[in-house]
Amino acid sequence: MDELKNLGKSTEYEFSYNPGILETFENRHQDNDYRVKFNCPEFTSLCPITGQPDFAAIYISYIPDVKMVESKSLKLYLFSFRNHGGFHEDCVNLIMKDLIQLMDPRYIEVWGKFTPRGGISIDPYCNYGKPGTKFETMAEYRLMNHDLYPENIDNR
Repeated sequence: MDELKNLGKSTEYEFSYNPGILETFENRHQDNDYRVKFNCPEFTSLCPITGQPDFAAIYISYIPDVKMVESKSLKLYLFSFRNHGGFHEDCVNLIMKDLIQLMDPRYIEVWGKFTPRGGISIDPYCNYGKPGTKFETMAEYRLMNHDLYPENIDNR
């Protein structure tokens, strides 16, 4: 873990989108399939048209292979979207693609639950399973069956 640059150090925040902040460490349990889930209830980005802020809870769940994302670097990375102009769907897909490039996980899914603007909320979901593995089949199944039983929304 000596290669981690942010952990245990004073925090400096990036105010522009920066995937270079992300750091990894080695998965010590590569022989197991297991999930790691991150919940970011205070995600913000900017509408690329109006420049107004968008707020969301972002859920990231993945099954690691060799590398894992270090959580402080992930927090700083998600914070770097603060002044990033991107549609909700773009932000969620960009997060997933950056994490795939960083870690090459067995499986990953990212779900954004954005608060309403103009009376409508948008909840984009994307996922990925490593090609040629059972996780590719799992990703297809999860995508096709995602949100079959949506929650009752009474708090937004």
